[in-house]
Amino acid sequence: MIERLTESSGGVIGFKVVGHVTVEDAEKMEQQIHFLIQSRGKRPIGILADLSEMDGIDLQARWEEIRFLQKYNMHIARMAVVGAHTWEKVKSMFVVAAALLQAETLYFEQSELHHAWHWVRTSKHALDPPPPRISAPEGVWKDYVPEYMDV
Repeated sequence: MIERLTESSGGVIGFKVVGHVTVEDAEKMEQQIHFLIQSRGKRPIGILADLSEMDGIDLQARWEEIRFLQKYNMHIARMAVVGAHTWEKVKSMFVVAAALLQAETLYFEQSELHHAWHWVRTSKHALDPPPPRISAPEGVWKDYVPEYMDV
C-alpha cells in the first residue's frame, strides 16, 4: 500500500510505502504525481519516498515505475528516499530508476525525516555558490542604505 503524506504541499509530494507494492498501488501513486506535474507547468517537483515499512515490489509494478520515471524525468528536480533498512536494498531497488531519473537523489535515515522534507523542498540549485555581486560596496554605492532592511 502507498499512502500520500499530509506534509505534501506546493511542488513537493511525499509517499509512505507499507508492505508489498502492487501494480495498482504504483498506478495510483503515478496518477497523483502526474497531476502535480501538470499543475506545476514547467516548474520541477520534488518527491519524498518513505520506504521504512516496505517489504518488496511486484516485477510489473517495478516496470511501471521505470516507464513512468522515463517519461517524466525532466519534471522531477529532487527525490528524497527515507528509511530503507540498508543502503544496499535501496541501491538495488533504484539502480535502474536512478539511471533514468536525472534528479538529485539523497538517502535519509528514518530519524532524519524532517531533514528529508526540508531538503526536497529546497531548489535544485540550493547548494550552488551564491552568484557574484554586480556592484562593489565601494564607489558610487558606498553611501547607499537600502530603505527596506527592517522588513
